[in-house]
Amino acid sequence: MTTAKQVDADSRATIKGIICDILEIDPDEMTDTSRFKEDHEADSMGAIEILSQLERAFGIDIDQAELARMVNLDGVVTVVGEAMTAKASQ
Repeated sequence: MTTAKQVDADSRATIKGIICDILEIDPDEMTDTSRFKEDHEADSMGAIEILSQLERAFGIDIDQAELARMVNLDGVVTVVGEAMTAKASQ
């Protein structure tokens, strides 16, 4: 059992949409484990923009230190789920 809030399918789709818009890639090109930097040529500014958009979209706070874990869709979903859990417990 995980302590992080499970991200539902709609939220996961929203996360993927945000990432694809910022990285300017087709959603079909992104898998759950494709790496943003290595597979999609993302840069650090793109990562910061993704973090910022996710915070706005979900009303959460994500520490910039979490960027190290946000290397693919699965990683981002995990970080967002944890941030949603933290917000809910406040």
